[in-house]
This record gives sequence, C-alpha cells and structure tokens, in this order.
Amino acid sequence: MKELSYNTEDPIAALATGWEESAIAVIRTSGTDAIELAAGVFSNKDGLRSAEGGTIVYGYVLDPETGARVDEVLAAVFRAPRSYTGEDSVEFFCHGGIPAVSVVLSALKKGGFRDAAPGEFTMRAFVNGKLDLTRAEAVHEIVTAKTAKAHSLALNRLSGALELRIEDLKRRVLDMLSSVELLLDYPEDELDGQAGEYPLDVQAVENLCADVQRLADSFKAGKVFRDGVPAALAGRTNSGKSSLFNLLLREDRAIVSEIHGTTRDYIESWITVKGIPLRLFDTAGLRNSDNPIEAEGIKRSGEVIADAGIILYLVDAVCGLNEEDRTFLDRLQGEERLIRLWSKIDAIPNEGAYDEDQVPDGFIPISSLTGEGLAELEKALAEAALGKKGLDDTVVIDSMRQRDLLQRAATALDKTRSAAEEQAPLDAAAMELRDALDAMGEITGEVSSADILNNIFSNFCVGK
Repeated sequence: MKELSYNTEDPIAALATGWEESAIAVIRTSGTDAIELAAGVFSNKDGLRSAEGGTIVYGYVLDPETGARVDEVLAAVFRAPRSYTGEDSVEFFCHGGIPAVSVVLSALKKGGFRDAAPGEFTMRAFVNGKLDLTRAEAVHEIVTAKTAKAHSLALNRLSGALELRIEDLKRRVLDMLSSVELLLDYPEDELDGQAGEYPLDVQAVENLCADVQRLADSFKAGKVFRDGVPAALAGRTNSGKSSLFNLLLREDRAIVSEIHGTTRDYIESWITVKGIPLRLFDTAGLRNSDNPIEAEGIKRSGEVIADAGIILYLVDAVCGLNEEDRTFLDRLQGEERLIRLWSKIDAIPNEGAYDEDQVPDGFIPISSLTGEGLAELEKALAEAALGKKGLDDTVVIDSMRQRDLLQRAATALDKTRSAAEEQAPLDAAAMELRDALDAMGEITGEVSSADILNNIFSNFCVGK
C-alpha cells in the first residue's frame, strides 16, 4: 500500500472543540510517547506519568521554554490500547476561547507534538483496529448531521449496525464461493457423488443480490438525511407563499402583504420535517412584470423552482385556478416532486368555512393562519423526500463510496446468477463472487488503499 499522507507514528495535538468563545475547550493529543511529552509541559509531571488509564490529573500547562504557567487544566489520561486511537493519549480540558487554546497548543508544539491533520485521530483509530471503515465514516456523519434523525442513523452506523450487515452479506458470498472453489480444486472423482451437481442455487444467489441492491438503494434516503432537500414555494403573487414560509419556520421571517409583488427575490432557511432537513425557499410570485427589479427576482425564483427537489405550488382558494396556474401545473404533470396546495381556506367567505368538494383533486387544503392542513402537508413533504415507503430500515448508507461498492457487488452477483442459470463454467462464477467479496471488503476497510483512506479522512475536521 502506498504511504499515507502523514506519519502515523508522530505525536499529534489538535483542538477537538470549536475555535470560539466557550466555557471549556478540549485539546487532544495522541501517539508515541504522548503521555511523556504531555508530562513535559505539565506542572504535575510525576502525577501524569504515573496516572492510570481513564483517570484525570489536575494541574497547569507550562511553557516548556520559560516554565511559565499557560493555563489551568484537567488532563485525562488514556493508555494504549484503551483509547479512541488505540495509542497513548492525553486530552486537556482547558479554558475556552481562542487566546487560551492558542497558548496551550503552542506549548504542546514546543513540547514535541505536531499539528494533527484533518481526521488523523479517526484515521489512527482505523489503522489500529479500533474502528472499521464504516464506523470511522460514521464519526464524521454524526458531527455533520443536520437533524436528530440524521444523527440517530449515523449513531446506528457507529454502533456497528452497517458493519454487521456487510459482514453477514460477505459471509453469504463466501459460503457460495467456497462451494464453487471446492469443485474447482478437486477432481470430480474425489467429491463423493457431488460430480455433475452445479454448486450454486439460482434463487439463493438472486436473494443475496436483492439484499445487496436494497442496501445500495438506501443511499437515496441516506443522502436525503445527510444533505437535505431543496423545497421551493411557488405560485402567483398573493397566493400565500410567504405566510406558509413563516408557518413552516415557526417565525415571521418573510414579509406578508396584500400588495402584489412584495417578495422580489427568493429567501431561504433550513427547516426539519419528520426528521428530514429541508432547505425551504420562498420565491417571488409568478407573473409578468414591467418592474425590472421584480422581473429579475421572478427570473431567479424560476431557477430555484426548476432546481428544487420538492415544489409546493400554492393556489389562492378565494381566487381559484386560472390559466397561469394550469399552465405551470400541466408542465409538471406526473412529477413526484410536485405538491399542490389549496391555500387561504380561512379566507373563503362564510366565516372561513369551505366545502371539501370544491377542493380540486390532488390539492391539499391549508390555512397558514389557523394551521389547518399542516399535518397533511408535512406527510406529503416526507413522502416527496423519501418516497411513499419512507424509511423502511434503520440501516442506511449516506456515503457515495459505499453505494458504488455495493452496486459493484450487486452487479457481480447478478452475473453470478446468470452463470448459475446457464450452468456456465465455474471459474467464471468464482471470478464474479470474488469481485463481490472484494467490493464489500473495501466498504469495511478490509481491502483498502492509501489514496482511498487519505480521501475519506481529509474531509473530517482537524480534532477528529
């Protein structure tokens, strides 16, 4: 394997918390002689050197050049292999704030530590066998999760659920490969009656292929929870877009007015619906305008709507559908990303009452004033983001690398199925089964290269 982009034997240090004002900051160290080097910049040197793993020592970080106190800290000691990285490690809990953190890091660097590279702590955990690659990637996914549900799914992967699923699939592939290689390795007359029997069951291979493909397809849901979905409110002027935008945000963010053309450009904000992160856009009302500023806003809004993963099209229930609405809706006919809303039902004459029979088919009646219809809208948003089946498994992937490798394994297994159906030469089936096994080995890191590892961990924050 090519060399990694840094030496994993070096003692390293980095801030694990944010560069900002805070009550406490955590600075991590790890590597060869990490405890001895940390003791070299610590007031209670003997206490730190003799501390058992999993214990905390009180003292001061000292400038190794002058001996001056830099900060009052708690030092948590971890001894290999019982640490995050699998190496000797010390974590300093110091006062928060950029000046305090800077002087502690400076003292550590003078004492023999180098700056950690992005993701180097987790890289070392992987190299030292503390985490497989699926768990290592889950660390980053937890840190970057946008919603509690996304965090829960990533935590499930960190706990080993994805690793166990992959290991089960690998075991099934290995069982098939073993039966094939048995016939390849021994003459027919030594197999006690197995001669002439094709060793692969077509249905079993097909079931295995379907299970691998199902896990690969979970990337769609995983990506939704990881990146979110852009959702655009669209419709004619005064159709209730800004009011609905405020309702979904639970705050008065957009200006609401009876004057047409109030929203002259789009505004956006993140919201969470049923655990799904949505990037919600309130767009300018669609109409012909002689005002160059409004016209530009409508043009930009049109671009947002065209690129949106979900489009919520509002029609004013008081005014009803017109030709402009029908033209827009006909253009998106059949698209699953379109949600039709019959807006402002509270403004219908007769004290806000409305006849459900008057709501056109396919429209959700909604009032941004009373909140009526909001639950049905949120259900429709979740279905538009995830599909009507929703999230049908707690084990999902959100890594394109994992998706591509699972797809490669599924393709190899599909070719294996064809070989079994045709009772093709066994060496062809064995080649495809080995490819499926190698692909799944790359997912967990059993098979890996330095380039792949450097690419994965370079996206992590420095303290991870």
